[in-house]
Amino acid sequence: MAKQKAKKLPEEVRESAGKIWLAGLGALATAEEEGSKLFKNLVKKGEEVEGRGKAELGRFRDLVTEVRGKAGRAFEGVSGRIDDQVAGALARLGVPSKDEIATLSARVEELTVLVEKLKAPKPAVRSTAAKR
Repeated sequence: MAKQKAKKLPEEVRESAGKIWLAGLGALATAEEEGSKLFKNLVKKGEEVEGRGKAELGRFRDLVTEVRGKAGRAFEGVSGRIDDQVAGALARLGVPSKDEIATLSARVEELTVLVEKLKAPKPAVRSTAAKR
C-alpha cells in the first residue's frame, strides 16, 4: 500500500501542477479580456468627459466675451461722463476747448496773411505832375 501511495504522489503533483498551469492561463485570458473591456470603457468615459469639457469651455468663452463687451461698454460710459465733467470744469475756469483753439488758430493764420499783405511795399504811384 505504501508503494501505491508513492506512485500516486507524483501523479497527483503532476495533476496539481497541470491544474495550476491551466488556472494561470485562465487568469491571464480573463485579465486580457477584462483589461480590454476596461480599456474600452475608460476610453469611452474619457471621450464623454472631453465632450463635456469642450462644451463647458465653449460656455466659458461665451461668458468671457459677454463680460468683456459689458465691461467695455461700461468703461465707455464712465469715460464719456468723466470727459464731460472735465470739459465742464475747464469751461467754468475759462480754458478754451480744443475746437475753440482750432478756430482761433485758423483765424490768427487768416489775420497773419492779411497783415503780411498790408506790410508789403506798394509800388510807387507817379504823380500826374511828374509825368508832364
